[in-house]
Amino acid sequence: MKKQHMPQVGGALLIAFFMAFPFVYTANDYPYIMHLLITGFFYAILASSWSMLSGYAGQFSFGHMGFTGIGAYTTALFSHYFYLTPEPTNLCAEFAIGGMYLVVVDPIGVTSSTLVQDCLSQAMTIWDGSVEVTPMPVWLGIVLGTVMGGIFGLLIGLLVLPLRAAYLALFTLGFAEILRAVVSGEIAITRGQAGIELPYIFRDGITLFGRYYDKTDKLPSYFVMFFLLLLCLAILAWLAKSKFGLFVRALREDQDAAAALGVNTTRYKVMVFVITSMMAAAAGATFGHYVAIISPNNMMILQMSLVVAMAVVGGVENFVAAAIGAIIIEFALEMLRNSFEIGALTIDMTIWRLVVFGILLMLTLRFSRNGLIAPMIEYFTRGDVGKETVAKRVAGKGAEGPA
Repeated sequence: MKKQHMPQVGGALLIAFFMAFPFVYTANDYPYIMHLLITGFFYAILASSWSMLSGYAGQFSFGHMGFTGIGAYTTALFSHYFYLTPEPTNLCAEFAIGGMYLVVVDPIGVTSSTLVQDCLSQAMTIWDGSVEVTPMPVWLGIVLGTVMGGIFGLLIGLLVLPLRAAYLALFTLGFAEILRAVVSGEIAITRGQAGIELPYIFRDGITLFGRYYDKTDKLPSYFVMFFLLLLCLAILAWLAKSKFGLFVRALREDQDAAAALGVNTTRYKVMVFVITSMMAAAAGATFGHYVAIISPNNMMILQMSLVVAMAVVGGVENFVAAAIGAIIIEFALEMLRNSFEIGALTIDMTIWRLVVFGILLMLTLRFSRNGLIAPMIEYFTRGDVGKETVAKRVAGKGAEGPA
């Protein structure tokens, strides 16, 4: 087997491993390990898409966690406030759609439902079970969250990306913090710091491979997040190998030279920003339905710094390496929670684990600026290119004979 084919074989084996893992792992900590993997897939989507934005296109953004919040809150508000009923409530704002009514529930904030009932709850009390209320489909909320992330990405891109230097980083940093402040302040709608609940991905459970799984079981959510990660990586791989990828890499290397060669620099910067924003929003919406609650704390700048660190340690110029790095670091940070003893001294790793991670990040930036995983992939994909080129040149000169 040629060395150049090893990354493809390794990728196939890695996919096969993750596909088989939930069925062969039977330890007592199964739910915990599955949760770590689902969270790792979530961060892998964020790290790989941020790698495309920063590593490929050279656009440094702090807004990724803000876009995950947009996706999560869009689907949360959609599922929380919109319902379908065959009869009008005559209490809520409602719109006739065919033979059904789209009911919009009034926001009541964090007030206990035992004290104040929303309009739909009052109508259901009057109906006394005679009218069926249908909640919105979860998949539709995820789609709307993804689209909303793209809309905000387009608006920010058109506003900021024609500029250069640090404007995008500063603008997205402010945007993420303003978004978190707005969500925290609009208590009547978003419930503020109390968070807003979301239905589970499969609210009525699902049957897979002849077995029924409850809405809280990890395996269905595991495959949803895993396939979403594979879909995002496939899109990124297709973009990287297309003319689009060539143009965005040209923007990273020399924007003036790319513009002189006819590349519409603003257009391609906005396009890559919108695509990566939609991926972040899709990941946030899907993960929000997995954990079943979302709060403003999910959009803290500390979470964004973790995504950046994952991409840097994996390899910021290789989205596959960034995704692998995110999964490994998610596990490593959890494993570092385990304290240990040195003689009479007990090391509390719940405090020191971030210090260890920070040291790893600094060493990576100093001695391996393209990450720890990307160089290994590069070695197998392009390791023999230089030797083959030299050999062909030598053979060509030998065939020509002495001048």
